[in-house]
Amino acid sequence: MRDEAATLENLVQELKRGTLVLSVLLCTESPSYGYALVAALRSRGMEAEQNTLYPLLRRLESQGLLESSWDTSDSRPRRYYVISEGGRRLRAALLAEWRRLNDAVTAMEAGK
Repeated sequence: MRDEAATLENLVQELKRGTLVLSVLLCTESPSYGYALVAALRSRGMEAEQNTLYPLLRRLESQGLLESSWDTSDSRPRRYYVISEGGRRLRAALLAEWRRLNDAVTAMEAGK
């Protein structure tokens, strides 16, 4: 039973990793900083640890999918991320593919 629980946990983590990029692209239509993104994702049912999210944000920025800027007006500077135009195009394609996959799994579950 313990091995089954561990296997389930690992597979759930894989599913989450597979949807985290799309989730971040959906949550960055307006500028957000890292901790606020973690909270926004969590409030929508997507758990994301900061040590997972920050490298992802940097990678998405280096791929041109996000843009960032620093806000130093407060005592604590924050880096804000917002989706780029290229990120919007990729997000639309990923969302269409996610929907296609979801439909396929739903059909398999229903025995179609």
